[in-house]
Amino acid sequence: MSQRISYVAVLLGAILWGTTGTAQTFMPQTVHPLAVGASRLAVGGFTLLIILLLMRKIRFRQWPWKATILAALAMAIFQLCFFTSIRLTGVAIGTVVAIGSAPMFSGIIEWLLLKRHPNRVWVMATGLAIVGCILLFSNNEGMVVNPIGVSLSLCAGLLFALYTYFNKDVLEKEEAVASVAVIFSVSAAMLLPFLFIFETEGLLTGRGVATVVYLGIATTTIAYILFSKGLQHIPSSSAVTLSLAEPLTAAVLSVLVVGERLDITSWIGISMLLGGILVLTLKGRADSETPT
Repeated sequence: MSQRISYVAVLLGAILWGTTGTAQTFMPQTVHPLAVGASRLAVGGFTLLIILLLMRKIRFRQWPWKATILAALAMAIFQLCFFTSIRLTGVAIGTVVAIGSAPMFSGIIEWLLLKRHPNRVWVMATGLAIVGCILLFSNNEGMVVNPIGVSLSLCAGLLFALYTYFNKDVLEKEEAVASVAVIFSVSAAMLLPFLFIFETEGLLTGRGVATVVYLGIATTTIAYILFSKGLQHIPSSSAVTLSLAEPLTAAVLSVLVVGERLDITSWIGISMLLGGILVLTLKGRADSETPT
C-alpha cells in the first residue's frame, strides 16, 4: 500500500467513526452508553475473530501478546473514560476534547518514547485541526463544562493515542485484519462484565440490534481495519491527526440527518478542520511521489 493510499484509508476509517453519534440516536435511550460501547466491541471483535479462526489466518503462538494486551487495555479504558465523559459533559464537548487532544498526546508519545520530533507540517496540520474542533462546537451555549467530564475526555484522548502507539507495534508483526480481530476481542472481553452492571433494556429490540450491528461492523471492524492498514505505512501522530475527520463527519451528519443547526463560527471551524486534514493528506501524497 502506497503512503498516499494509507492516508486515505485512515481518513475513511475516521469518517466511519464520525457516523457513530448519528447511529446512536437510533438506539433506545434506555440502553446505557457504556453497554453500547461494550456491545459494539464484542460484535466487531468476536465476529471478525471467528471468521479468521475458521480461515486459520491467526498464529497465536507467534502473536505479540504484550503489545496486544496493552492496546486492548487502552481501548477498553478509552470506552470507560469516553462514554462517562459524554454522560457528564455532553456529546459535543466530550467528543471534541477527546479526539482533539489525541494528536497532541500522540506527538508527545512519539517524542518521548521514539525520540521523533514532530515536523512543521504535523504541527501546522494539528494546530489547524484542533482550533477547528474548538470553533466547531463553540456555539453550545447551553452546555455545562464539567471539569471531571473534561478531564475524562483528556484521558480518553491520551488512551486513543496510546492505543495507536501499541497497535503500531502489533502491526509490525501481524496483518491489520488479524490485529483488529484480536485486539478488539480482548478489549471486548475486558468490558463484557459491564453488560451485567449497566442498564441494557432495549438492546435486544429490532432498533437496538440493528444499531449495535452497524456500530460493530461499520464503525468498529471496517473502520479500524482501514485505520490499521493505513497505520502500517504512516506515523501514528499523522494517523491520529487524520482521525479528526471524525468530529467533522459528526457535525455534517448532525445537520443533514439529525437536523441540528451550526452557526458561522462552527462552519469556520469545519473549514479549518478540513484544512488541517488536507495539509496532512497532501503532504503524504507529495512524500509518496518523491523518489527515494
